[in-house]
Amino acid sequence: MAKRWFVVQAYSGFENQVKRSLEERIVRFGLQDAFGQVLVPTEEVVEMRDGQKRRSERKFFPGYVLVEMEMNDDTWHMVKETPKVLGFIGGKADKPAPITPKEVDTIMRRVEEGAEKPRPKVLFDAGEVVRVTDGPFKDFNGVVEEVNYEKSRLLVAVQIFGRSTPVELEFYQVEKT
Repeated sequence: MAKRWFVVQAYSGFENQVKRSLEERIVRFGLQDAFGQVLVPTEEVVEMRDGQKRRSERKFFPGYVLVEMEMNDDTWHMVKETPKVLGFIGGKADKPAPITPKEVDTIMRRVEEGAEKPRPKVLFDAGEVVRVTDGPFKDFNGVVEEVNYEKSRLLVAVQIFGRSTPVELEFYQVEKT
């Protein structure tokens, strides 16, 4: 039987603990052949804290753990009886449905991209009012005109001497008001 990816719902905030418990139980029950990866989908994010650029991990599906496994009675019961697991997502309660290979590829790509190129912790939209927290325009307020997620930069219209002046800033140099 081929291994497929299933989504397991865990208590929010306990995803990593569920991952560790599942990995330990797989070994304890001798089911290594029936399981592949156990994954908590995360991406790296960058934020400004105390004037410092900080990297951290953010779960992009909080409360969920992805498990690559062969679905049978033994594996189903082993996962269901893991502490902090609420159950499987999709299909029926006693016969969960796997996620599609396309969905798996999308998730894996996002995990890899997050590791290679961290995303901003805060997302911005054109027309939003922001406050500049770093650089020569510190403490000025402005309106976001353009957002470039590829370069992590914003074009912000700042009022200087009564005139609106476009200023290009890094994401970490501004905060939402």
